[in-house]
Amino acid sequence: MHGLGNDFVVVDARGGDVALDSARVRAIAERRLGVGCDQLLEICPPRSAKADAFMRIWNADGGEVEACGNGARCVAAFLMTESGESEVAIETVAGLLNAEAAGDGRVAVDMGEARTLWDEIPLASEMDTLELDLSLGRLSAPVAVNIGNPHAVFFVDAAEEVDLASLGPELEAHALFPERANIGVAEVVDDGHIRLRVWERGVGLTKACGTGACAALVAAARRGLTARSATVTLDGGPLEIDWLEDNHVRMTGPVATSFMGMLL
Repeated sequence: MHGLGNDFVVVDARGGDVALDSARVRAIAERRLGVGCDQLLEICPPRSAKADAFMRIWNADGGEVEACGNGARCVAAFLMTESGESEVAIETVAGLLNAEAAGDGRVAVDMGEARTLWDEIPLASEMDTLELDLSLGRLSAPVAVNIGNPHAVFFVDAAEEVDLASLGPELEAHALFPERANIGVAEVVDDGHIRLRVWERGVGLTKACGTGACAALVAAARRGLTARSATVTLDGGPLEIDWLEDNHVRMTGPVATSFMGMLL
């Protein structure tokens, strides 16, 4: 499945006969020798009575992570198609995500609260998350936001001109981020539109990043650059992001199923 080109292998493990580890995930995610994906999403039985399923998220490098916005929309679509319902609750290690069908093949998901305190990102030392003491090349002073996972959003005049493939690996692993970080470069087009490119930790450059889009909108609104609702256009297309008054972030966008098969 994919959300705007951010692609996933979705494995239904509710039958209990799936055994995944870092090595197997890396093999499946390898684009020449495996299926190929940005992340592998494992649908497991729910741990909470409030959830319909538990979602484990594996990056292409075999590391397990806390949140994935486009992945949550894909799993939500899978579960709603299966049940015939228009709403679903997905449990993750970052919390419970409520999703609903939004028409025209789109899914909306509440990604939970935006966290902006330095120890919530987390950062290695206390500092103002609205302007981190961090720079590399043409990038400087990003905004830090946690949307279930850590993000650093750099505001630039032209997102297309940033060599994110070169800068991303070093910034992702910077000592300021003890859990590493997703790196975004955001260009504010106008009050309701942001152009965004993202280097995802453990993956690299991706066509789209749902939590990255949420982080960019929160970062821009905190700096007074946009309203609390905006279209965030990634390489793969647009997402509609709303930072609600209760501090929750809602993301709406399309999902697609590329193919189904059996992993042996």
